[in-house]
This record gives sequence, structure tokens and C-alpha cells, in this order.
Amino acid sequence: MIVSDDTGFGDLGPYGGGEGRGMPTPNIDKMAASGMTFFDFYAQPSCTPGRAAMITGRIPNRSGMTTVAFQGEGGGLPAAEWTLASVLKLGGYDTYFTGKWHLGEADYALPNAQGFDVMKYCGLYHLNAYTYADPTWFPDMDPKLRAMFQRVTKGALSGRTGEKAVEEFKINGQYVDTPTINGAPGVVGIPFFDSYVEKAAVGFLDDASKSDKPFFISVNFMKVHQPNMPAPEFEHKSMSKSKYADSIVELDTRIGRIMDKLHETGLDRNTLVFYTTDNGAWQDVYPDAGYTPFRGTKGTVREGGNRVPAIAVWPGKVKPNSKNHDIVGGLDLMATFASVAGVALPDKDREGQPTIFDSYDMSPILLGTGKSERTSWFYFTENELSPGAARVGNYKAVFNLRGDDGQSTGGLAVDSNLGWKGPSKYVATVPQVFDLWQDPQERYDIFMNNYTERTWTMVTISDAIKQLMQTYVKYPPRKLQSQSYAGPIEISKYEQFQWMRDQLSKEGFTLSMPTGN
Repeated sequence: MIVSDDTGFGDLGPYGGGEGRGMPTPNIDKMAASGMTFFDFYAQPSCTPGRAAMITGRIPNRSGMTTVAFQGEGGGLPAAEWTLASVLKLGGYDTYFTGKWHLGEADYALPNAQGFDVMKYCGLYHLNAYTYADPTWFPDMDPKLRAMFQRVTKGALSGRTGEKAVEEFKINGQYVDTPTINGAPGVVGIPFFDSYVEKAAVGFLDDASKSDKPFFISVNFMKVHQPNMPAPEFEHKSMSKSKYADSIVELDTRIGRIMDKLHETGLDRNTLVFYTTDNGAWQDVYPDAGYTPFRGTKGTVREGGNRVPAIAVWPGKVKPNSKNHDIVGGLDLMATFASVAGVALPDKDREGQPTIFDSYDMSPILLGTGKSERTSWFYFTENELSPGAARVGNYKAVFNLRGDDGQSTGGLAVDSNLGWKGPSKYVATVPQVFDLWQDPQERYDIFMNNYTERTWTMVTISDAIKQLMQTYVKYPPRKLQSQSYAGPIEISKYEQFQWMRDQLSKEGFTLSMPTGN
């Protein structure tokens, strides 16, 4: 499993990017030519929930992993959650993790406590978090605050199951590569971090080739999260010579080296490789950001924040140069990996309580024997229990207009690409509805317009949401692991809280239909 960060749908060659956008991706192009490219593959709209969804197979609000965590906050992925690694351990797999984690910093939340036999060069935060304590980045920061960041920011961690993780080196925002200084842990700058991730992955594959045991390795590059600082050997190696494009070239090269090692060791003949990214392009930080042809950005429930690149390679199993348009996503890796490994998904969590997965087995798609059983996708931002948008078949209803910055809705709406900077703004009764086959950019609201009306689409969409909400009654969500400000706690909302709990337990969740146009 190879995961990059914040990579845009339109950045890579198989999706119309690559050389055509000044950033060749020959290695990723080769993966697509030898495997399956997904065009309706969904992530979550930001890093932590995106990674939580992939590794648990559960909608992030079930695990409490809905919000990006900062250093010093503690907490993280609950110990009771199953992960890809802990499930595959049930099937006798060796498990290994390297690179970006972003699922908490408490000991119980680290990879070596979450089913991974070994974690190597694990980065706990989003990339720019490593610049906070750097006076050259933020010279105006209060010295006491800088001292706090210097104290609580953990560097690259390594360790085995049952051991206390050790800090291999600090990470900062400079062009420095000194992992050890006088025999003690040193400092590695952002530009060099992914070289250590590559080194760890290649080293693991060398070792795995000498063993008969099956393995699962999760490789997580920091590229191309802002701030993009390409390693020196990749500076100006892209055609456009921008930092982002150079970093895409670096990402592609490092992925290519891992694929080359698989081939060199002969492991590729019996290994499923799955590449994707954690969320949609972060348009807010353009030009240091990926490109998406879709509306919206990271942090919104629009397609641009959620639809991402994904490629599967499995020689002799996945048909070369195949393309798939089923509704699938990172949530489905859990059921898929368990299926191909011959492991049954548990019905109780790791503490013995009933649990539910939101994961569908994609192996029929991969093997060419059938289609995905998934027919819907639910989109969430940080504080949503009911989805901010929902897709059933080719129709999508949008309730949370975040990112539109107060612009008029409908076909003439201009999306200003505000993600987290844009407020959540919910429609009343009548959502926006889009046909994602004919209008994947969500430009033309067809719920009610002067040509026709698609109010009937809400019959299936409302039913799908109702069924989802009923699962929260039987399987309550865990406590949020990291909270952001979501507006004032109003007296009326406080008084409604117990009423809402009672209603959910008695009647489930309903969305009333509009009475007409």
C-alpha cells in the first residue's frame, strides 16, 4: 500500500496530468499500464480522516478521527480499532509501516501499537507542522510558544511491537540532512524525509524476499503536502520547474524505485500493490498545490475534495491497462485486503465490543469477476454525523455548501475554492443535486430548474442516509480524538441534544421530502 499526500486527481499521467502538465510521471504511468486505474475512487476531505478511513475501513466519525491533529494534543487512533495491519496479522502476515502516520501521537495510537510489527521513520504530523518551531519560518512567534513547539514536536519515530518508540532524528523546514550528530539523533529537513521512507521500504522488501511469510507494508510519502521542498537532486527536474511539479517528479521516482525493487526480488509476481492518496487537492495553497478538474478543494464535500487517484497492480490477477468507474474508495481497502488474504473481518472491536465496517470487497473488480456491491458514497467534514453530501448511483445531493463562500447556488454558482477557510453553510430542505455522469464538475444543479426537476432522486438518497444513520444507534461513534471550533454551543442546541438521542433510538433518521416547486 503506497500513499502520497494531497496529490491532485489531475496531477498524474493516467489522469491527464504528467507530462501534459509539466511534471512527467513515467513510473506511475507504468503502474497504470500494468494494472487498473480507478476514476470514481473516493477518499475523505483531509489528511487524518482520509488515513483513518483507509486503515480502519470505517467512516472516520465512528473512530473519532475526523479532524487534523497538531503536535502536543496527544491522543489518536483508539486502541479498540482494528487496522489493516492488525486484521492481516490474524492471517499470519508480517506488517511494516514507514512514513506519514497522522493518526495521533499517544503510545497506544502509534503504528507499533496498532498491528504493525515494525514502524520505521514514522512522521506523526502534517508536513508544515515541522516548521512551527523554526525561527526562520516564523520569526514573529512568541519565544515561549516556540519553546513549546520545540518541546512537544516529535521527530521520526521507529520501534517494534511492544517496544517504546525511539526518535531517530528531528524534522525541520531546512535543507539539512544530518540524521546523526556526534552519535546522537540529529536533524533531517523536509526535503530529505521521503528519501528515508524510500530507504525503509526498499530495505524491508529485501528482507521480505528472504522469507516465506506473507507481508503487508504501508509506505506513506510526505510529498506532495505543502510546503513542497523537493530534494536537491529533483530541483528543476520537472518541465515547469515549480516546487510542486518538482516534488511530483520526486514522488514518482521514489514510487518507481519501490516497484523496481519488487520486480528485482521477484516479489511482484505474488504481490498486490495499491497506490492512492489521502484526500483531494488542497487548492487553498495554490500554487503549492495539486490540480483537480472537479469543483471544490480539500476540506469540502465537493468532488474536488474527495475524488482521488488510485491504481492497483497485481500481475496475473489484474488485467493490464484496465480502467474502472465503480463507486469505491479508501474505506474499501479493509474488506479487499482481508478478502485476498483469506481473513474474515471481525464483528467485535479489539476490546470485545460490537463493531461495524463501512468497507466493501473490491476483489471482484480487481479479478474481473464482478462489480462492487457499493452503490453509494457519503461525504463528511470534521463535525458532521449526518453526511454533508451523499451520492447514490450517478446522482449526488449536496447539503453543505462549504467552499462557495456565500455565492449564489445553482448552475451559475462560482466556487471560490475556499476549503477550510470557507464556513459550513447548510441548505434548508432543498439540496443541490448533480448528475455526476454528465456533470462531474457539479456545475448544474438539476434538483429544480427550468428544464426539468430531479426531486425524485432524493427518494433513494434519503433512504441511503436513513440506513446509514440507523447504524449509529447500534454502533455509537467514539469520542472525537481532536476537536476544532465548530461555532458556539447554543442553548437551544443543548436542549435539543437529549431529544435527538431519543428520536434516533426510537425512529432512526429521516429527511423530509420537498412539497413541490
